[in-house]
Amino acid sequence: MPEAKIEAWLEEDREFTPSAAFSAQANAQPSIYEEAGADPVAWWREQADRLTWTTTPTKSLEWDLPNAKWFADGTLNASVSCVDVHVSEGRGGRVAFHWVADAEGESRTITYHELHRQVCRTANALIELGVTKGDRIAVYMPMIPEAIFAMLAIVRLGAIHSVVFGGFSAEALGSRILDSNCRFVVTADGAFRRGTASPLKAAVDEALKSCPNVSAVLVVKRTESDVEWVPGRDHWWHDIVERQSDVHEPEAFPAETPLFIMYTSGTTAKPKGIFHTTAGYLTQAATTYYNVFDVKPETDVCWTAADIGWITGHSYIVYGPLINGVTQILYEGLPDSGGRDRWWKIISGYKATILYTAPTTIRTLMKWGHQIPEEYDLTSLRLLGTVGEPINPEAWMWYRKNIGGDRCPIVDTWWQTETGAILCSPLPGVTSTKPGAAMRALPGISTAVVDDAGNPVGHGEGGYLVVTQPWPAMIRGIWGDPDRFFDTYWSRFPGKYFAGDGAKLDAEGDLWLLGRVDDVMNISGHRLSTTEVEHALVGHRAVAEAAVVGASDETTGQAIVAFVTLKLSAEDAEKDHAALIEELRAHVASTISPIAKPREIILTPDLPKTRSGKIMRRLLRDVAENRSLGDVTTLTDPTVVNMITGLMDTHASSDD
Repeated sequence: MPEAKIEAWLEEDREFTPSAAFSAQANAQPSIYEEAGADPVAWWREQADRLTWTTTPTKSLEWDLPNAKWFADGTLNASVSCVDVHVSEGRGGRVAFHWVADAEGESRTITYHELHRQVCRTANALIELGVTKGDRIAVYMPMIPEAIFAMLAIVRLGAIHSVVFGGFSAEALGSRILDSNCRFVVTADGAFRRGTASPLKAAVDEALKSCPNVSAVLVVKRTESDVEWVPGRDHWWHDIVERQSDVHEPEAFPAETPLFIMYTSGTTAKPKGIFHTTAGYLTQAATTYYNVFDVKPETDVCWTAADIGWITGHSYIVYGPLINGVTQILYEGLPDSGGRDRWWKIISGYKATILYTAPTTIRTLMKWGHQIPEEYDLTSLRLLGTVGEPINPEAWMWYRKNIGGDRCPIVDTWWQTETGAILCSPLPGVTSTKPGAAMRALPGISTAVVDDAGNPVGHGEGGYLVVTQPWPAMIRGIWGDPDRFFDTYWSRFPGKYFAGDGAKLDAEGDLWLLGRVDDVMNISGHRLSTTEVEHALVGHRAVAEAAVVGASDETTGQAIVAFVTLKLSAEDAEKDHAALIEELRAHVASTISPIAKPREIILTPDLPKTRSGKIMRRLLRDVAENRSLGDVTTLTDPTVVNMITGLMDTHASSDD
């Protein structure tokens, strides 16, 4: 990316500073870094007071690498910190969730008082089904309130939820149930996507053919679809939950009681069952939500546009927001359910103040055009956030201008399933911002960018992002596989947690994420990040989204292959594609270097994405190198890969 262009963006952004009023009223103040840095462990102990304790802890951190315990002699109940405390302290009438269905016109409003009633009823129903402390329970649900009720009821009983995204296949679901030996499943008959019902119970039935230890399945009637039924095992939610008492006395559990298991996909190995425990995770989820999003529970309407099947939904739809007692939007549908203006209708209708979403979604919204959000009043928004992958500066600027009206700070957050909560991000009203930069580690977090030998790099240099000190929400292990836990995260740089991501420090020492280190290409001896090339392509006026991979090349070792989708409104979409491809290749060469010029650019209507919105570059590498494809069941649309393969074949034939 040309330095002049970056400098122009930065100069524009320097002029965009939070107002004095925003800075003065921000939850976090500049002194927070010094306060946390003086004694991070003691600072985190203070933050733990955000929780409702039955037994107040006297211990903070016990650290025996790679095993951490936080606040270990304290006892609490996660559900109480999320729900009961708000009712007992007089906030029961506050709205917890505005639920918005996939179809326009269907919605529910759930107060904290109603949330408490439903969680208690669900907990009593689970007890009737035989759930006890320590049981693992798979939750395979659409984005409906009952999914939240189930999660909170499970942890209320000291059991462990394993939420599996409702779009995963029966095979993926079954493997996760088996790995953690779940004895119970909570699901629905089906889910709605753009008005069409898709089955969920059928996938559960198929998965359970290989999961003999599951003794009960609790089913919400959502789509009125016909389902097969196993008497004695299957139970309708409305039959068993709705007749329960709405009173349940919670038990207090030790701080290190496992809270949930979440599976992350590996490239070849089986998915990893990341598990988190209670108090440390809850402390950091609540603290980061309070500081990073500057939430004002009395007035904010917050929307984390994610699914509870992913860690973002766990930390910043369920636990972090509920501990802070905020009002949220819970949305069942897709960005274009009912039309490409659906999000803007929701924001304007509910007067949302905070929006947190993924760069992939932002680029999709860009592709649809700025004219759509311009038709709606989005002035209620006061803060924007991004999550999931590095955001390219063009998308960052579009987001700020067209959605935030050049008045909303953007918090570009970096974290992982394994970290449990945000580790790096600007703090609104405190930290300056740069388009596309995560800026620095949050208070109480210690990170570094290191070289191959594990030594810190200087300003202007890149390397590997590591975490150098324990943090409360850190992964406690891989379920049933402690050796894999150590080998995966702690063996590359002894004494440091290696996130698997590359990063660089700019001339001022601010942090820029470069994506996964396995997304680094070696072109004629020059190491190039796929992210850098993707950002250059998206910087062209015609490009909406790009994915870049390295493919074997006899001459250069690796060559760059780019898959590009065009903006729907771009005039370039109508021009000769061969000429446009050459223009894009030249654009990358001038933006980065002639070395970075892609060998091939494939124009495609879509890219293969997981159901969390991440581009599956692994599959694109397989396509680029003509290898057989692995599992594609986690894709939103598995047919996209076949389409791209056909385009590659056509492209190769035209070159012959």
